Amino acid sequence: MKVSSFKPTPKSGVKPSIQPNLKPGHRNILRAIAVMCIVTPAVGYAQQATDLGAVSATDGSGTTSQATSKPAAAKSAPSQGSLTARSAQSEVSDAFIRNNTSPIADFSQVIQMTPGVYSFSPNGPGLGDTKTSFRGFQDGDYSITFDGIPFQDTNSPTHHSWAFFPSQFIGGAIVDRSPGSAATIGPANFGGSINLLSRNLEPQQRTSVTGSYGTWNTSLIGLEHETGQIGSDGTSNLLINVHEMKSDGYQSFNKQKRDDISLKYQTALTDNTTLTLFGSYIDLHTNTPNTKGPTRQQVALFGDNYLLSANPAQANYYGYNFYHVTSDFEYIGLTSSLGNGWKLDDKLYTYAYHNQQNYNGTTITPTSGTDKLNGYRTYGNLLRLSQESGMGTFRTGLWSEYADTNRYQIPSDPRTWVDAVLPNFHEKFKTTTLQPFAEYEFNVTNDLKITPGIKFASYQQDFTQFADNGKTVGNLGGLPSITHSVTYSAYLPSFDVHYKLQPNWSVYGQYAVGNEIPPTNVFDVKNANVTALPAAIKSKTFQIGSVWKSDKFTFDIDAYHIKFDNAYSSFTDNAGNTTFFANGTSTTQGIEAESNIILGGGFSLYLNATYGSSKFANGQWVASAPSDTETVGLNYEYGAWNTGWFNKRIGKMYNDNGSTHQAVTINPFTISNLFINYTMKSPVKWAKQAKLQLAINNVFNKQNIVGVTPASTSSSAPAPGDVLTILPPRSTALTLTLDF
Repeated sequence: MKVSSFKPTPKSGVKPSIQPNLKPGHRNILRAIAVMCIVTPAVGYAQQATDLGAVSATDGSGTTSQATSKPAAAKSAPSQGSLTARSAQSEVSDAFIRNNTSPIADFSQVIQMTPGVYSFSPNGPGLGDTKTSFRGFQDGDYSITFDGIPFQDTNSPTHHSWAFFPSQFIGGAIVDRSPGSAATIGPANFGGSINLLSRNLEPQQRTSVTGSYGTWNTSLIGLEHETGQIGSDGTSNLLINVHEMKSDGYQSFNKQKRDDISLKYQTALTDNTTLTLFGSYIDLHTNTPNTKGPTRQQVALFGDNYLLSANPAQANYYGYNFYHVTSDFEYIGLTSSLGNGWKLDDKLYTYAYHNQQNYNGTTITPTSGTDKLNGYRTYGNLLRLSQESGMGTFRTGLWSEYADTNRYQIPSDPRTWVDAVLPNFHEKFKTTTLQPFAEYEFNVTNDLKITPGIKFASYQQDFTQFADNGKTVGNLGGLPSITHSVTYSAYLPSFDVHYKLQPNWSVYGQYAVGNEIPPTNVFDVKNANVTALPAAIKSKTFQIGSVWKSDKFTFDIDAYHIKFDNAYSSFTDNAGNTTFFANGTSTTQGIEAESNIILGGGFSLYLNATYGSSKFANGQWVASAPSDTETVGLNYEYGAWNTGWFNKRIGKMYNDNGSTHQAVTINPFTISNLFINYTMKSPVKWAKQAKLQLAINNVFNKQNIVGVTPASTSSSAPAPGDVLTILPPRSTALTLTLDF
């Protein structure tokens, strides 16, 4: 991307738009793809039956995940690859979520045991804003979707596990450890994508009441109603879930309260056209501080669980630190068979995030606190079209999105929350995203498919930054605000080959380019005076893999090599002009495998392992990238019993200290969880079923230090002021669900 220099206009403070240097031919291609996406739905119309009793959702690439006839080993697998997958993927089953996750789990625990993936919450599972990593990529380096719709913060493509989708809303997940194909949309397919799926609808009516209680005074009460197939012809279905979670949390005074509701409705408008409605709302209150871990000194004096104080005379008093976060997510989806092999999948959506956070610093003064807001509303449409013929399958579509954001941080008095006159920063911005794509899956033979594709990613940001107290952009030369616009764009090709050696054995090879939109803090420099902006960073992925399924076992293996741009650096000259650039490249490469093995007698063994490296060009390791991970899971299902034990080991990795890589060594640690479920049919006359679950997280009570932020960038030696991330100890929860 070529970027022109710009300076603020003294009179108006308006900066001219920075637009990509597109050739006329490129513009014509983009216009043609966009027009094709709009007009194609007019293609013919045919009849095709729709099954509303087992509604399916789409993953990030538009692939439909449906229950089909599977070998025994595949049916019991907690996670597995797909015989039709064209990249390294792991599909997490609904049964795993219902039986082998904590009743208060968020989406990070749903995918935690898949190959290479790890996450942890120091306040307890499901009791914090948990981040997830895989292949050396951190949150913000990959996209997350729900029923194919990307969701993310607007200032950077990061996510908040406590804000949108608890496990009660999720019916499965597909982790794609690659940029995917051209049809895989999202703002950060740089490292891959996590594709959450909504709950499957059921053919029979059911009302479920759930009560759960566990460690740290953690409770959950919930009500779920499934209508089954309703309407004169049984053409509609509705699922509603409402629940409330409360917990004191493991960390001192880090309390949580979450109230959630979701609904999913589906109806067959005609024999070949289905309408889906989904809506959710979450209201979260927590006493979480901005620094979410204790120091070494605090741990030595008060114990591993120390975080906040009950004394108003202390700066870390819990009354000076709290969040109130609300979020909602809604979409209207239309799927239809249009005739002549054409299919339509369109989703019109909106979602919002309003994070009002108040926190205090290390002293108590009229300006030691911070009044912080991050709020945005996003509107979008995801259009997918495909046409199947004897020659192959053509897929095209357009992801279009518009987001409106308001963010600020204002110094405040934590005792009264009276704000200072000028903020640390205040900005409003609008983000417009367009991603048209097209790919063609050629049927070379019935078993050999070759798919080239191309995607165009365009992100436009229009900013208004207000004068502040000098911490971000300064006084702007006396102007009340300054505006500027920037557009980042890139062409992202993909190419893959898929060959089915046998009906139960497939192999694939893939090359794909992913990218990641730059964060908005590119403009957080004096007077917002940026003379050269970075391009969206890119990754180039090469990988091969194979998937095998039989009644006795499943086996998936892949090898990958990814070269990717590092995070941004900047340079400011003596005149105050700032230039941004990608700080070199890194390489992550390795091998991954997973398998589920039927042992007999109701037992099955799940295994996965990864081995590899993620290093900068100088040979040093990328932060928080483990050298290896291993998972062992033992499942037992017989009669009324369903149990699962999962143990994950995360190998040695490193944390950075500012710009110093490999500054702190994080030794290997394990995450081990046990779930015992017992289901009784008709326990009493007025109940169809009762399910009792005992969940034990961190079975072996390990409390490793899994993250360190050094107190000083001048030294990485252990110091009293180092901030630690520590695994919470063993926790248990007993849950009873009654179905009526």
